[in-house]
Amino acid sequence: QVQLVESGGGWVQPGGSLRLSCAASGSFFIMGWYRQAPGKQRELVAEITSGGSTNYADSVQGRFTISRDNAKNAVYLEMNSLKQEDTAVYYCNAAKITGPDYWGQGTQVTVSS
Repeated sequence: QVQLVESGGGWVQPGGSLRLSCAASGSFFIMGWYRQAPGKQRELVAEITSGGSTNYADSVQGRFTISRDNAKNAVYLEMNSLKQEDTAVYYCNAAKITGPDYWGQGTQVTVSS
């Protein structure tokens, strides 16, 4: 019974900041965040391995920072300088070296004036 619990989504004005959190019920090799806006495909936002290696989408590079706490089985996404185009449902993702991906329920992030 793997469970990923997300929190931190909400509404923010352009230029603002938001911090997303995801707590997992177990340890995973890689954890990350994906997002899906209406009418668009789901895309990778950022991911991080248990060793701390990171990968970011070009659209968020320099604005978002992903981090994790292996002791807490948690992953975080600090989002700064938010833009309207960042509006989407954000999903926490986790996977071991082999096996299926696990997903959170999604949390809405809305950036608008």
